[in-house]
Amino acid sequence: MYQSILSFKGARYLWVAITLSVASIVAYSWHQPIGSPNGGTWLGYTLGTIGALLILWLLFLGVRKRSYSSNMGTVQGWTSAHVYLGTALLLVATLHGGFQFGMNVHTLAYVLMVVVIVSGFFGIFVYVRYPNLLSSNRAGDTLDSLLEKIEKVDDKSRRAANTPNLSQLVENAIDGCEIGGSWWKQLTAKTSSTIVVPFAFDPDAREQTQSNAGQALVIDVLANRLSQISSGDEAGAIQTLLANFATKQTLLKRIRRDIQIRAILKIWLFVHVPISFALLAALITHIIVVFLYW
Repeated sequence: MYQSILSFKGARYLWVAITLSVASIVAYSWHQPIGSPNGGTWLGYTLGTIGALLILWLLFLGVRKRSYSSNMGTVQGWTSAHVYLGTALLLVATLHGGFQFGMNVHTLAYVLMVVVIVSGFFGIFVYVRYPNLLSSNRAGDTLDSLLEKIEKVDDKSRRAANTPNLSQLVENAIDGCEIGGSWWKQLTAKTSSTIVVPFAFDPDAREQTQSNAGQALVIDVLANRLSQISSGDEAGAIQTLLANFATKQTLLKRIRRDIQIRAILKIWLFVHVPISFALLAALITHIIVVFLYW
């Protein structure tokens, strides 16, 4: 999606942004104000007005995305312009202030603008890079189909457990399996899956809750039990369970990776959108202060 946005209509808005940037640089170089360049000169006011209008227009993208019947251009075109003109805004706003910074609301507005633009850069990066990773990880599946496969593997494990102790072990592993979790666990693909190992399998554990991250502990317990018996129905059941939990381990890894990628695709918006509204508030304050006190 974002690859086509960047090249929309032959990168039309890239050339608009370049033209605006070059014009701003030429005007700033040609301008010879009394004293140092600042936002209070005629060029400062001109660039400031352009910057303020750009910010308001850039914020309007969210409205345009939800106006499904609008004939004001395509969302793809708006987003392409959003990317390139938002980048040009960084230069326009910097020249507007004449590189004058301080502990005031004007610099606050500038800093918020920089944060919004940088978070936008990150958004472009993730939307170019991560959809392909998402498709590769899913390998033709969807998140729902992967979850259905987990359920089927769990059902097979329940049927394969042919002793009370094995049934308890399997149920404890299934009940303690965590998918998703907090936003941090989603972003890092971490898991807090747990298991209570029955006394018959590990007397030293005393049936306490233990970590079963990646289904590693239940696989270890089954493997240890298999090494203690050489044949019989239980040995066959354990071999089946080992295969099932190995399959589940692989599926869970793909599911957590899927959740992680989708979280990364969204997390930047939790910075970009709120800071954009904070920027709007700071911009309004900046304009009011300028016209009241300058």
